Amino acid sequence: MEKVLQVDMEKCVGCHTCEVACSLKHTGRVHPARSRIKVISYEKRGEYHNYIPMVCQQCSTPLCMEACPTNAISKNEYGAMVVDDQACVGCRVCSMICPIGGVSIDPVTNVAFKCDLCDGDPECVKYCDVEAITYVPLDKLDVSMKRAKAEKLSELFTLMQSLR
Repeated sequence: MEKVLQVDMEKCVGCHTCEVACSLKHTGRVHPARSRIKVISYEKRGEYHNYIPMVCQQCSTPLCMEACPTNAISKNEYGAMVVDDQACVGCRVCSMICPIGGVSIDPVTNVAFKCDLCDGDPECVKYCDVEAITYVPLDKLDVSMKRAKAEKLSELFTLMQSLR
């Protein structure tokens, strides 16, 4: 049964523990810039402060995989789109095309990296004490949470545009 990460941004307190756990699991060091999940924080003109954990949504039609000129991205047995670091040339096309920022370029290796669901046992879920990140069967995914996250991102992008 395919499972996905579900993010409830209303529960996120911005502790960044998910970033620490992820970077430690994948690199052996606490290095949040190399984490496959990023917690974005913003304040809307003094009205409120919000946190949005950003992580690959393992799209059913992954633009990152389709756009990769070296075919370095494929789907693994856990349903995660994974990057083959040997095939990746660091061109950044996948990173540029992802609409939610789910693909990053590793500052050390200079190749693309993204959430691989930790081979079916996501570290970020284990260490999120407030349960803002859960690992749920695809058929139990709460689409309204995805929609709310998309609306918050849209609001954030609009706010960023107005500040320019």
